[in-house]
Amino acid sequence: MITQNAGSELLRMRGISKHFPGAKALDGVDLDIRPGEVHCLLGQNGAGKSTLIKVLSGAHQPTGGEISWKGEPVTIDTTMAALRLGIATMYQELDVVDGLSVAENVFLGHELSTGGVLRRSTALEHTRDLLRRLGHPEIPAQREVGRLSAAGKQIVSMARALSHDAQLIIMDEPSAVLDPEEVENLFGVVHTLRDQGVAVVYISHRLEEIRRIGDRITVLKDGRTVATSLEVSDTPTRELIALMTGHEVISDFGGAAIGPTSDQPLLEVEGLSLQGVFEPVSFDVRPGEVVGLAGLVGAGRSEILETIYGARRATTGEVRVKGRRLRRGSVPDAVQHGVGLAPEERKSQGLLLDEPIYRNITLSTFARFGRSGLLNERAERSAARAQAQALHLSPADVQRSIRTLSGGNQQKAMLARWLVHGCEVLLLDEPTRGVDVGARAEIYGLVRELSRQGTAVLMVSSEIEEVLGLADRVLVVADGRVVHTGSTKDINEHQVLDLVMEGAHG
Repeated sequence: MITQNAGSELLRMRGISKHFPGAKALDGVDLDIRPGEVHCLLGQNGAGKSTLIKVLSGAHQPTGGEISWKGEPVTIDTTMAALRLGIATMYQELDVVDGLSVAENVFLGHELSTGGVLRRSTALEHTRDLLRRLGHPEIPAQREVGRLSAAGKQIVSMARALSHDAQLIIMDEPSAVLDPEEVENLFGVVHTLRDQGVAVVYISHRLEEIRRIGDRITVLKDGRTVATSLEVSDTPTRELIALMTGHEVISDFGGAAIGPTSDQPLLEVEGLSLQGVFEPVSFDVRPGEVVGLAGLVGAGRSEILETIYGARRATTGEVRVKGRRLRRGSVPDAVQHGVGLAPEERKSQGLLLDEPIYRNITLSTFARFGRSGLLNERAERSAARAQAQALHLSPADVQRSIRTLSGGNQQKAMLARWLVHGCEVLLLDEPTRGVDVGARAEIYGLVRELSRQGTAVLMVSSEIEEVLGLADRVLVVADGRVVHTGSTKDINEHQVLDLVMEGAHG
């Protein structure tokens, strides 16, 4: 294990283990946190990050190991025990209540009262103080939280943490649902907290974020600490990738693009619009071509994919596959004619979480496994197992519940579904969201391989670097309009950002 030592410690964890029936989630984890630092926690999906922060937040009890807080041994056996110490956790799925006001959310569970009477005016005053401390006095303390943006809700969650006098705030993938401007605001708040002496544990799959926000890094792999207290400025990205994966990732985007294998379009979109969401858009995707949609969250990119797929009924225009017009608003018609969609919200929109892996993989191909009106589960499992092995799905037991897989492996299972189906047009919405760097490289390689086999791929990604690195052509979408179309070779990340911002405000 690689270690670098320095400075006084707010938190020390030594030899932390957590065993579940049949599995070791943590197997001897070490972690040191100093006051007023941003400490980044890295690791592939399944490395143990989520289990570790649940131990630290009091949601899980460790099987073994020791925890010290300000130099004194402590037992964190409940979430309230963690809060009393000054440890607050912001999970990726924010636990704010949309129907309550900002102030009510900030003091939820520890309401200010005197003699059983709530002190609303005091709560409002304290909430305004906390919002000012976070650099966001413009958020009204009386406003209903459901009316705030995702970024605003995060600020409310941070204010709640500070209302407990938190000295350590754990942030789990805080930028996952934010657009670039909101991410900048988030970084500003994190820096403000650090300057005020609050320690932050920051979890992200985006290594470029770690470079910008972090002071030190701890890397987990297979439930163990493989490196801790690394200085961000002294640790090359390739070293981090090697520590997380156990090997170097040679090519981030799966090799060089080969471009279309034919001039005849597989997918044709003509004058397609969805009233109030996006204006008429026209483009095509040829066999072997990857076309990317770049833009801010809420620009209409995902809705374009969903309308092509038939999940939304278009207001105008048409979609053709191999020259045949698809019925508006008909997912079965799209699937029947070779169109597959891997949605952004795979857990809620794409997966049956309580069903086995093999059933999720064969979900769109049931007819192939039917016999006398009954499903041939043996054939289902066999077909799913072949794809799981080809995609290096881990664990490879296709009879397990898909809920038990990491985010990266759930995404691979989604792609396996369309490989079994044999789709010719693949729509990918944020294919690497919440996916670790190792699985991300595998997904890039898979997309590249599908394009080599002649699949037409249309993808949405909030990471401009990903779009430019993986796609042959890019469509820049801003405020429901396509403001630029062209080869990814002829545009860079800064130019895309300029187009996005100009289009959003123009």
